[in-house]
Amino acid sequence: MRSIIKSVFLAALLCQASAALAQEATAETDAEAPADLSLGEPVGPQVGEPYIREEFGDWSLRCIKAQEGERDPCNLYQLLSNAEGISVAEFNMFPLPEGQRAVAGATIVVPLETLLTQQLTISVDGQNARRYPFTFCNRAGCVARVGFTQEEIDEFKRGAAATVRLVPAAAPTEEVVLDVSLTGFTAGFTSSTQTASE
Repeated sequence: MRSIIKSVFLAALLCQASAALAQEATAETDAEAPADLSLGEPVGPQVGEPYIREEFGDWSLRCIKAQEGERDPCNLYQLLSNAEGISVAEFNMFPLPEGQRAVAGATIVVPLETLLTQQLTISVDGQNARRYPFTFCNRAGCVARVGFTQEEIDEFKRGAAATVRLVPAAAPTEEVVLDVSLTGFTAGFTSSTQTASE
């Protein structure tokens, strides 16, 4: 019995010693690894790829990487979700050149299953609701191209929240109301205007 215990004890010691040697060998290998392996280098966005340049509260300044020497086109962006937290629509806003009645434009993309004849309704803090037609649909969804006057942009800047209302084609008697947070809008819109004039 004593010889069996002694054998088990010796086997355990040998296993422990082997594990210690293996750890030492691994530590030596890891110490040498950085000299033998590339740690890589950061890769920025490639031409034609979107990237987030800056964030302002619930808005992002989203840009597309342009060719070398050209200015990256950017717009103010927010992804809109329904009450269940499912992403439903995209709100993209951009400044327009001076001298027009509309000082900013927007493209709002909604699902293909939207009832187009009911159009799209936008309001800020439940006031001054305006209805806009859809312009076209593609594989990404249906798009409304919207223009905003300076007065409407000022409403966005002063407001707490806006809403986008649409009607599903499968349920024409119902409506989907999506909240648009205005947190960070003023700073984001100012930055997008400055970016456009660079």
